[in-house]
Amino acid sequence: MKFQGTKSYVATDDLKVAVNAAVTLERPLLVKGEPGTGKTELARQVADALGLQMIEWNIKSTTRAQQGLYEYDAVSRLRDSQLGDERVRDVRNYIKKGKLWQAFEADEKVVLLIDEIDKADIEFPNDLLQELDRMEFFVYETGETIRAKHRPIVIITSNNEKELPDAFLRRCFFHYIRFPDMETMKQIVEVHHPGIKESLLTAALTQFYEIRDTQGLKKKPSTSEVLDWLKLLLAEDLDAEDLKRDGASALPKLHGALLKNEQDVHLFERLAFMARGRR
Repeated sequence: MKFQGTKSYVATDDLKVAVNAAVTLERPLLVKGEPGTGKTELARQVADALGLQMIEWNIKSTTRAQQGLYEYDAVSRLRDSQLGDERVRDVRNYIKKGKLWQAFEADEKVVLLIDEIDKADIEFPNDLLQELDRMEFFVYETGETIRAKHRPIVIITSNNEKELPDAFLRRCFFHYIRFPDMETMKQIVEVHHPGIKESLLTAALTQFYEIRDTQGLKKKPSTSEVLDWLKLLLAEDLDAEDLKRDGASALPKLHGALLKNEQDVHLFERLAFMARGRR
């Protein structure tokens, strides 16, 4: 079971090595990188390439680790008991299976994505240590132990919003997705916009990387944003000549696809003003 990338996802050699190493070690793969660099999409592509079902657990600031195992609805059971409902005789009627339970009971190996784990409380990763290690957990309400029929391929993503505990990191295989260089980005663009004119692509990406390298930028545009920008350029039938910026404005064409806050827009306006003043 080897991951070699897919036609719709450009995986670098070091990323393929990381995925396959995590599968071999039967360890969770912890993937970090800038937002928009394809961390979440990686899990989908691994599942597609290996012919496996994917179970996706999207983490929020309010998510608790217990929700990944199961939730017991005691309130509904109490209400039903007051109404004389026969369902109250079986506590299983009030247990909602979480994403880990679904992955553990699957009849075949699955890919389990735990997306943006750094959004949750700092204790969240530690609360999952035993379950991810032993691939089992205990259901107190029914007295049963749920064990994984097949150890899932676990892919965990993080945007580096907060530090993860050392005990959790020790149990993972780690990979940082570096931002693509120009040549890799061209391959990515070819997947999404096949046949794009070389002159337009080179001009657009040159401008894109110049924007990313601008000092003082609050939010650097990501891979997903440059793909959106190129889609707009193609829709407007613009060419390389149209992308040239004059002294009146340092803002790129259709800059709303790349610059996502007013501070960065003002930064480029100031740069244009300073450039005019030097003439």
